[in-house]
Amino acid sequence: MSAADERRQAVLRAIVADYIAMQEPVGSKALVERHAIPVSSATIRNDMAVLEREGYIAQPHSSSGRVPTELGYRAFVDALHDVKPLSSRERHAILDFLENGVDLEDVLRRSVQLLAKVTNQAAVVQLPTLDVTRVKHCEVVALSPSRLLLVLITDSGRVDQRNVELAGPISADGVVQLRDTLNAVLVGKTMADASSSLASLAAKVRADNAAPEIVAAVEHATAVLIDTLVETPSDRLIIAGAANLSHGVGDLHSVIGALEEQVVVLKLLASAQELEQVSVRIGRENEEEEFSSASIVTTAYGSGGAALGGLGVVGPTHMDYPGTIQKVATVARYISRVLRGE
Repeated sequence: MSAADERRQAVLRAIVADYIAMQEPVGSKALVERHAIPVSSATIRNDMAVLEREGYIAQPHSSSGRVPTELGYRAFVDALHDVKPLSSRERHAILDFLENGVDLEDVLRRSVQLLAKVTNQAAVVQLPTLDVTRVKHCEVVALSPSRLLLVLITDSGRVDQRNVELAGPISADGVVQLRDTLNAVLVGKTMADASSSLASLAAKVRADNAAPEIVAAVEHATAVLIDTLVETPSDRLIIAGAANLSHGVGDLHSVIGALEEQVVVLKLLASAQELEQVSVRIGRENEEEEFSSASIVTTAYGSGGAALGGLGVVGPTHMDYPGTIQKVATVARYISRVLRGE
């Protein structure tokens, strides 16, 4: 790369950085003064003219400075080899905030609230998908002689509680037997596989000549659990900070509307399937037209090397990319740590 090309890259980085910081067109004189570029303003103007012809910057008005284009932002992001790490104080504050969550959903809710606050953007997180989570345990608690509480716990920390009304009373020994029977076909299985096992469990119990109270309890409990496993939406989202988009995003109405559509947001999170990998989509790089005036930074969280869901932020194309990338990556990494119990 020639010295002139390297200088133009430095000029482009300076323009993007200044525009992100001040959101005003950047002039050649200001660049020389703020960034101590060892050339004249005339040389900078020539470099800016070249960058404009190549589509990296644009001039809103004939007498104004330059602003980055989507191509310019993309070049800036692609050149981010080293993102400034968060301070020790910031990292501890994030981890302490997340560790105070009472369960996974609370941790994820805290995560999007935190991301929205520290990035000043809209933040979104996807609850763990059912096709990768596995059943850890099913607890059965007798609330009354004929009413039970089923507590289904997955390895991702998801907890579902359901009441089961029985046709007749069940003994304390029967509750223990029911719990053991359910766990024998649930533990270690994905939610889809667990649902299939439950569907045939009642017939198996009858074939084994189990006591009538156990057969009846299994029939009622499996019906409730199948509803929990199959009919509960597997792709719920939590969104925070949508009000932060009131400044800076071009088509605010379309972006807010898209955030409210789970299907649209889930599609943009679908690419966040690799842990420790952050994806940045700028403006019209987004497949969904509603986000064509916004930038989206996403990554995945998970456990045991598997991604369980995606999270990220939505903001204007002039967002602070280095800071946003680092904060999204850090929060995802800490969610994964909480999942692992570290």
